[in-house]
Amino acid sequence: MAVQMPTDPGSVPVDRFELDDNVIKALPMAGLNVLSSEKHARSFWGPTAKIVVELPEGGTAAYFLKTFDLQAFGKTMSVGEYESLKAIHEAVPGFCPKPFAHGPYTNGSREIYFLLMEFRKFGKMPANPDSLGKALAELHKTSQSPTGKFGFHIKTCYSRIPQEVDHWDESWCTIFKRHLTAFTDHAKLKLKWPELDIVAHCTLEKVVPRLLLPLQEQGRSIKPCLVHGDCWDGNTAMDAKTGEAMIFDVCTFYGHNEYDTGNWRAPRHKLSTAPYLEAYKQHYPVAEPREEWDDRNRLYSLPYNIASACYVPGSDQLPVIFDDMQTLCQKFCPEYLEEKLSELRGENNEHSRIGNTRNGQKKHGDKDEHEN
Repeated sequence: MAVQMPTDPGSVPVDRFELDDNVIKALPMAGLNVLSSEKHARSFWGPTAKIVVELPEGGTAAYFLKTFDLQAFGKTMSVGEYESLKAIHEAVPGFCPKPFAHGPYTNGSREIYFLLMEFRKFGKMPANPDSLGKALAELHKTSQSPTGKFGFHIKTCYSRIPQEVDHWDESWCTIFKRHLTAFTDHAKLKLKWPELDIVAHCTLEKVVPRLLLPLQEQGRSIKPCLVHGDCWDGNTAMDAKTGEAMIFDVCTFYGHNEYDTGNWRAPRHKLSTAPYLEAYKQHYPVAEPREEWDDRNRLYSLPYNIASACYVPGSDQLPVIFDDMQTLCQKFCPEYLEEKLSELRGENNEHSRIGNTRNGQKKHGDKDEHEN
């Protein structure tokens, strides 16, 4: 039921959300009477709100407002999520909230951006295995890349990491390598662990082509599918009205359908339990070579876990991503891995030798013990 805004300014509720002028202009129809705008839910990127309006023909409609208080980066995030929702809604209407608008705030001095979409009331979170598996597979099967290639027409963001997917290529291997490189580069700056940098390099140069090129060789092919990009417990739910699975907080691109299940590998997620993967596989069979599915799944889990290690306080994913990359490298390029690790050990020994030599050198002006 709609809630009327108070007529007495002194009785404004503490959870009232002040709407920016550009948000009001972005409402789907001009001249709508805003009945209420209240803080609702939460986001890492800025305040969020539920807006209820009175429709001209009677009745009400509700919208969800998401803000990005991240300066210029907020524009990249808001536009990317808008285009992601738009693409998913066009492919499978109802599977995600319908987006209406995005843009900058005009009031105040802060550089804030917003995203306006339909309001959907959540039921159970995460969505049920059967419902989610069927709906996600439908998105993967129904969506059609506008170019027939992998990639996307605009940059999207996973957490604070821009995804390098804003280009088109017939090779999934090429797209994924560029995508994963953005995450490993981020890890190099944030995590500062030389051994991790080595296994990341070996993974990119040897493991990625070894596992992904065969998907499109010897008569095999995979379809560029619209992926959620961040399908985990907190971004799926049962729609309270329809009783069907729905998704949100998406960072989409056209990739290998199995990429979405890479995020289900982490035991921290309820989606990691067997019923979810089994339900999905019933509707979308495993790609050939089937026997390498688990290796691909481990590879596809890396971007998600790297972001967790970089940005989630108290995350325990740093040893996980190291072990996963080391496991893949030991299986597919053990000699190359050992070569690169040996080079690192040699560099460390050389630095240690130089450091010891410098520490032992007599400085200009120092006297030997026998000098007066």
